[in-house]
Amino acid sequence: MTVKFNWTCPYCSREATIMGANYSVSFHHFDLDNKDGESGILTEIISCPNDECREYEITASLHASHYQSGYRVKTPDTQRLEWSLKPSSVAKQFPSYIPEAILADYQESCLIKALSPKASATLSRRCLQGIIRDFWGVKKGRLVDEINAIKDTVDPITWQAIDSVRSIGNIGAHMEKDINLIIDVEPAEALLLIGLIEILIADWYVAKYERQKHLESIIGVAGSKADAKKPNKSSNADGDKAAAG
Repeated sequence: MTVKFNWTCPYCSREATIMGANYSVSFHHFDLDNKDGESGILTEIISCPNDECREYEITASLHASHYQSGYRVKTPDTQRLEWSLKPSSVAKQFPSYIPEAILADYQESCLIKALSPKASATLSRRCLQGIIRDFWGVKKGRLVDEINAIKDTVDPITWQAIDSVRSIGNIGAHMEKDINLIIDVEPAEALLLIGLIEILIADWYVAKYERQKHLESIIGVAGSKADAKKPNKSSNADGDKAAAG
């Protein structure tokens, strides 16, 4: 079996191309008397090729029996359930300077995604409101009003992404209500909300922090070079004395 696919490590966040030496897959078929009929459990293990990390990810998923073992093609018509065994959720590792409350809601939303998409979506909506309030200083009461308040502040494509969430079934229908209200959503919708949260954290918090550190580094280097080029006052004074003598 030839294996080659792109993958991002959930531990070090490095992107990598996974080959056979870093990938193991197994498919257990079972034909028991149950409501779903023939099924199979797929287990996958991926090890990070980054020498500084070398962590590994373990996932399991329940599929219809016609899933083709040995090839990484997971489609909605075959997959019924999925579990992240290591790490325990699909949450990405974000820096500790992200506000603790935002990280907590995001991580819990990822953790509960497969077990309860509606609970995951509730946490993501609260996380989205927390991000807008903290990063942009907007507090209007309703999430929909806070989203509208930043329309002319954020870049157009980001606004379109946030606004597009309001067109999705119950998520959009309840944007104008209490963010803590639990609503029924599909797993794919819950995952879409999580993806939006990840993009906003990366584009707003992480990008701002890294830009600031980069600019501070430039200022520091430029300042050092400028100081090095300044005339040495003591040397000039000695030279003036010598000329006068």
